[in-house]
Amino acid sequence: MKQGVHSPAGAQGAARVPAQQRARDVAREWDTAVPGARGEHTHAEQPIPRPRAVVQRSSVRGQILDALRTALVAGELQPGEVYSAPVLGERFGVSATPVREAMQQLALEGAVEVVPNRGFRVVERGARELAELAEVRALIEVPVMLRLAHTVPGERWAELRPLAEATVRAASTGCAATYAESDRAFHRAVLTLSGNAQLVQVAEDLHRRSQWPPVDGPVRHGRADLVADAAEHTALLEALIAQDLDIVRKLVGEHFAGAR
Repeated sequence: MKQGVHSPAGAQGAARVPAQQRARDVAREWDTAVPGARGEHTHAEQPIPRPRAVVQRSSVRGQILDALRTALVAGELQPGEVYSAPVLGERFGVSATPVREAMQQLALEGAVEVVPNRGFRVVERGARELAELAEVRALIEVPVMLRLAHTVPGERWAELRPLAEATVRAASTGCAATYAESDRAFHRAVLTLSGNAQLVQVAEDLHRRSQWPPVDGPVRHGRADLVADAAEHTALLEALIAQDLDIVRKLVGEHFAGAR
């Protein structure tokens, strides 16, 4: 083990990688792909709160990835700060390996960048980047929604009521991370009606990235802001069910003008 690297205390937890040989193989692959990604120094790193529940054995990497994405939206992982895989592994009660794998995916998504021999730095994003993401989302989603409003029957839109109602419940909690997940689920369901899987994937990636808080004046939406945003989903869905295209055009434009 390199000097300054600490084995995670949570490595004995339920989410330990089942095959030690596989863990070694993955670690070697990581070292080859990203030189210096291992050996992160953790002695000066501030501890971060442990989650309420330790992740389960199945799909460890996927669960860690979801948890890290949630931490990004919630602001628990601060822009500009460096986090090491061993320390994050302690937080989630797993070895450093699945954390590195999840962080590699986040690096591909542009959320973090590798800092050799230290770990991963959360990318610092400005308000301009958020505005650009909102513009691109509108260019993609608005025309699709308007086209679907002309072609999808009201009864199909009615099937999305539970998702719209879920955004209202999530907003009522005042938790940005909880609301972000339900918000993406609603938009994903709407776009899925287009039958274009590639469009859905691209739109969701843009949506997810738009939900990460910027470094210069974080967008900290309060409960009232989240509730208002969720109410737009409900109003839009009711207009779609009623096939009121004039109202649909108005609501779609307003929703993306204030896209989060």
